Amino acid sequence: MSKSVGRNNSTTSGQSEALRLIVGVSGGIAAYKACHLVRLFKEDGAEVRVIPTPNALQFVGAATFEALSGNPVSTTVFSNIDTVQHVRLGQEADGIIIAPATADLIARLAAGRVDDLLSATVLVATCPIILAPAMHTEMWLNPATVENIATLRRRGITVLEPASGRLTGVDSGPGRLLEPAQIAALSRTVLAGQKIVHNWAGKQVLITAGGTQEDIDPVRFIGNRSSGKQGFALAELAAQRGAQVNLVVGDTDELPTPAGAHITKVRSAREMAAAVADLAPQADIVIMAAAVADFRPANPAAAKLKKGQHDESLAQLEMVENPDILSTTVKRRSVGEIPAETVIVGFAAETGDAQHSPLELAQAKLHRKGCDLLIYNDVSAGKTFGAPTNEGWILSEKDSVSPRELQFGSKQVVAAQILAAIDELLKEIA
Repeated sequence: MSKSVGRNNSTTSGQSEALRLIVGVSGGIAAYKACHLVRLFKEDGAEVRVIPTPNALQFVGAATFEALSGNPVSTTVFSNIDTVQHVRLGQEADGIIIAPATADLIARLAAGRVDDLLSATVLVATCPIILAPAMHTEMWLNPATVENIATLRRRGITVLEPASGRLTGVDSGPGRLLEPAQIAALSRTVLAGQKIVHNWAGKQVLITAGGTQEDIDPVRFIGNRSSGKQGFALAELAAQRGAQVNLVVGDTDELPTPAGAHITKVRSAREMAAAVADLAPQADIVIMAAAVADFRPANPAAAKLKKGQHDESLAQLEMVENPDILSTTVKRRSVGEIPAETVIVGFAAETGDAQHSPLELAQAKLHRKGCDLLIYNDVSAGKTFGAPTNEGWILSEKDSVSPRELQFGSKQVVAAQILAAIDELLKEIA
């Protein structure tokens, strides 16, 4: 797919033109979720046209899609023939997102068939095309479906990995449609120019996310402002690449579970260190995105500290260092407890000080920790923590003097760039 997206043509008001998106909907019970997806794209300011298959209208009526999108709905190439609408729609679209994509539609697209307006539009389009499958587990795992998806991916179409969970009736397993917010976020990542390639099948990826909580007493703790969003975005993108993802989660915002990820919940730095120690030896890639507390209270109180009764102990709260999870993991690799080919990626949230810039501190941390890549963020003045967007630099030993800048964007966009950098490193050491 060669068409560029994200047009910057200015209108008379001086604002950028809205993206023209097509939301395709095929005939599955999850078609109702497409309604929320349309609304999310409309809230982004996109111009949305819904193209359902005839079977999709058995689940959600055309009037619903017309009301949500503000555009007419048709399923056939024989409406508005004078405009040759399937050609016009395919040529003008900046992106096509099909959710749900059933096994039948996937088979028809792989065969290049043109049975309705949606399949005809896809065949004309040169913009990014994203499919969000939804079907029963047996259909998802059927060799015919597996081959059809591989064919579409070879052609440059992005086929997202579905979630695992409750299906129609009492069945449960892989094949559940991703939540609309996840589909929207992943689609925005592709539309921003970041590819989601399915090339990590068979790889084990360990990611840490969120902050840690270090107890002062049973009620109070020392923590930080980490939301966990960047770690979850990395897990989502790694899972979409086909990896088996273990996500060790500290204190985070309420975030949707990345599709296919196995989550280990922890609270303290020591609990996180124990989880990483257990999982790292099996990992091909370790990404330490969590904001781990450097210190913890030496003697947490067994009972709640009462105001006015512990002034002296609180004024002189004794702290001890927490384990350095990143350094420990690197050292374990150096002595053979973790495979030598395991890629280890660290994160550095820096503010700078009177003598050093944030970048200088990050460069020193890279040399001190010994990891393969270090993702550095400037978090001074409240930047990054909790925000939906991110930016920063990628440092490595060979280019620490002139680090690679990460394109500003959503945390999914930044995650895609980080994983692409890991891809490059994997090719170098292969």
